Formats: sequence, structure tokens, C-alpha cells
Amino acid sequence: MRAAVLHGTAGSLLLTGLVAAPAGGAPAWPDPVRSAETRGTAVAAERAAAAGVRFGKCPKAEHLPSNIRCGTVTVPLDYALPDGKRIRLTVSRVRATGKDPRDAKRAVPRQGALVYNPGGPGASGMYFPLIGFLPEWKRIGAAYDLVGYAPRGVGRSAPLSCRDPGHPPKPLLQSPTAPSASYKKARIAEAKAYARGCARRSGPALRHYTSLNNARDLDVLRAALGERKLTFMGASYGTYFGALYATLFPTHVRRMVFDSAVNPDPEKVWYENNLDQSAAFELRWADFRAWMARYDKVYGLGRTAEEVRRSYEKARARLASSPAGGTVGPAQLQGAFLQAGYYDDYWPQRALALSAYLKGDPKPLIQVAGPHPEAAAEQENGGAVYTAVECNDAPWPTDWRVWDRDNTRLARIAPFETWDNVWMNLPCAYWPAPRQRPLDVRTLPGELPPTLILAAERDAATPHEGAEELQRRLWGSVLVTENGAGTHGIAGGPNKCVNGYLDAYLLEGRLPERNAACAPHREPVPPASARTARRRA
Repeated sequence: MRAAVLHGTAGSLLLTGLVAAPAGGAPAWPDPVRSAETRGTAVAAERAAAAGVRFGKCPKAEHLPSNIRCGTVTVPLDYALPDGKRIRLTVSRVRATGKDPRDAKRAVPRQGALVYNPGGPGASGMYFPLIGFLPEWKRIGAAYDLVGYAPRGVGRSAPLSCRDPGHPPKPLLQSPTAPSASYKKARIAEAKAYARGCARRSGPALRHYTSLNNARDLDVLRAALGERKLTFMGASYGTYFGALYATLFPTHVRRMVFDSAVNPDPEKVWYENNLDQSAAFELRWADFRAWMARYDKVYGLGRTAEEVRRSYEKARARLASSPAGGTVGPAQLQGAFLQAGYYDDYWPQRALALSAYLKGDPKPLIQVAGPHPEAAAEQENGGAVYTAVECNDAPWPTDWRVWDRDNTRLARIAPFETWDNVWMNLPCAYWPAPRQRPLDVRTLPGELPPTLILAAERDAATPHEGAEELQRRLWGSVLVTENGAGTHGIAGGPNKCVNGYLDAYLLEGRLPERNAACAPHREPVPPASARTARRRA
């Protein structure tokens, strides 16, 4: 599954021929609930509680304002060996204001720390405390210390790397929706080389970058913050290891929010989940095309979704033969429009870029889809963590013929993202480290406090069925759905109904008696400048 973050910020249908053993060894399948790792977590948490977190000025590398403070938490690399090698996770915090944003004279009792993870795997939450300055978050920021952190492998938290970020490979410009045999062969070779690079640059430590260890790290962070019980919000992938935490440490939970939930069914993690995602993005791409068609008078891309699709394919063909600015080909175009599948507030900008390109002006498209060298190191690190965690977490098919068959079938009905999702995840077919068996996420009545699940009905990155499955597995959880919407990550976004349920839960511990629904937030509209320019044309 690809990364998601808070609103306004920023990879199956068939499971066939799945080989349980990894490419390079026997499966590592201990019972994670009654294991040496669980005992090691208790040892590490006790040490962290005694040490605490020494918050101070944030290093320049974090690029955070002075009112946010930073520190580190020490965790074992291998929880089975808590006295062995240790790594440090970076943490950021802004303290609760203690002031009611509606009445500055009214004091608000502090409710502890709210810890946040934005997803990924591979995304950093170090910027999370900044969210407290937004109007939608001020009430929560009054009651809670807002705490972000970089999970293991991310940023300065024992960073992972699979290739030299100083010498990135030449970007691939082509992205065929019906790849040839020769193209597939080249991408297979690339996936094998990438997997070897991960092992070469990380060594034996590579196997310890897992979702289970992310959950264990979360418990050590809880203890270091001085919290007897954890209040946590996870988005996208953050919901998955949050669910693992709820299963491993239910008595350590105070409140948990799962925003845009990953399907935790062990049979879905991660191969099937990525196929489901590709299918869902086809539907969201159709939503976007229908929106552009409604504004044909502004963009001139077609009066129907099918006409818009033909305009998009025309741009793909032109870019395939002559990349815009020499840097934007079909792959970059698809990447930019994939972002719009996550967040509909990208729709006007992406539509304008496509329209301008087809009319002879490539600058807007280069601006939204072109390379950003200053972000290359961060992107390489995020990709390495994403790959390591997902490949380590679960069995994957090790026979290319399985991937080829399943995705060829899927691409016939969902060509938009299918093959790009394959190339992103294919290193897992050739992964050199042992795989785990996914934990069966499940809690019994009374074992876990009530939790809140938020989901958009047409979310493509984490289809709604995942939220429904998570609710079935976490006793006492309540699902709030934003009907008719598809934005990925809806907490604190433009929907006041969703935010009302979020505030009621985090501030008062109050949930609706049964599952609830909110009307969709308003879809974006083209900016006035675009409408004026169209009239003048």
C-alpha cells in the first residue's frame, strides 16, 4: 500500500500460486503474541519509561520551526535480543496549548500525548505537530501534546537505503499499460537488482524492518512519553500496524483512530491488498474523468468521461515519442494523475496541466509531474523502507508467472495503475530476507477499548472493504464513512461531519452507538483564473 498522510499534506483480486517460503530461506513464523520479542518489548519499554525523552531544539535536518521540540527514543533492533544492538527513533512534539480556541480565557485539561503515523511504509510523521496550527485541529491541540516520529528506517531513524541516493538511476519515462515481453524482462532484472541492493546496503539488519516491530516500537515510544496508555492515530499503513498494536497490547490502549484502513486480513497482506488497490484506482480514475468532463467548458478535454480518457491517452502517446522538457514521459504523467486519485484537491491543477499540454504549453505539466532532485534522497529512503517492510511482512509469490497471470487479467479491466503497482512491489518476489506470517488481527469483547475507524466510500488507496474488515476484527469499534467521496485520509479535512465524530471521540471518548455516515465534502471547482482564461480563448 502506498503512503498516505493527513488531509492536505501527502500497493489483489487473486491469491494463486503463493509460495510461503522466501526466495532466500525458510519462513520466520514464531507466535508474535507469546514470543521472545514480546518479552523484549516489555524490557525495552521499562527502560524507555525510566529514560524518558529529552526534548530540545530540533536539528536543522528536520526543517521544523523553533516552537516544535525534538528528541530520540532508543529501541532494540531485534526485540528478541533487547540487550543487543539498539537504534534511535527521532520524535517531535508540540505541547498542548491548554486553551480553548473558542474562548481563550477557558482552560482545557490536558489529556496526554496523541501519537500519529501518516502511513507508508516509509513516511515520516515528524511534521505532524504542525497540524495543531490548523483551525480543524486547534481543539485537539488544546487537549493533547501532538507527537510525531520517524519509524525505524525513515529519515534519521536508523535509515534504510537500497541504492546510492547520490547516484540515482536514470528515471524511466515509459509506462506501458500493456507491457511487452522485453519490457517485463527488463523490469524483472531491475527488481532483482533492487532487492540485492537492499540486502547489500543493510546486511543482517534488513529482516528487522517489519510492521510487527513498528508496533513494538510504538509501545516503547508510549512508555518513553510517560503515557500509561496510548492515544494513537494512524492513517493508511499506520492503521495496519496500529491494528497489530491493538492485538499485541490491548491493555495499553486508551483511544485509537484508524483513518483510511488497510485490510488486515492475513490472506490480503500484502499481495492481494495491492491487487485490490489497483482495481479501486480504476474506479477513482473514472470519478476524476467524469469531473473533468463536467468542466469541459473550462478544460476542453471532452464532454464525457470516455472523451476525457481519449485526451489523456493522446497526451500519453505524445509524451512517449517526445517527453516534455526531456523529463516528463508517460510514467511521470501517470504518477501525477495517480496523486489525484488520492486527493481530489489535486484535480483542478492536474486537469489544467493536461489541458495546457494538449494545447501546446508543456510548462504546467512539467511543473506538476517533473523531477524534484532536492527530494531524491528522501524518496529513495521512503522507497527502501516501503519495500523492506512489505517484503518482510508476509509471503509473496516467488514465481513471476503468478504475477504476470494475475496482473494481466486485472489490467484488462483496470489498466490505470495495475502494472505500475507490479513494478513497485516486484522486488518482494526476489527478496533475500525471511518472510513472516501476518498476525491475525483480532480482539475479544472487553479486551480493547472502543476505537474509531474513518473511511471514504470510494477511497482507492485503501478500499472501503478494508475498513469493514478491520471493524469486524476489533471488538467495539465503530466505522464512520464519508459517503460518495474518495479522498485518502479524511481526519481533519474539509468534512465537518467527519471532524465532529473525530473531536467527540478524542476529546470526550464518545462514539456513535452504531456505524455512521457523513455526506461527501464538496468537490473542488476550477479556479476563477482557469474559467476566465477559457472564456478568453
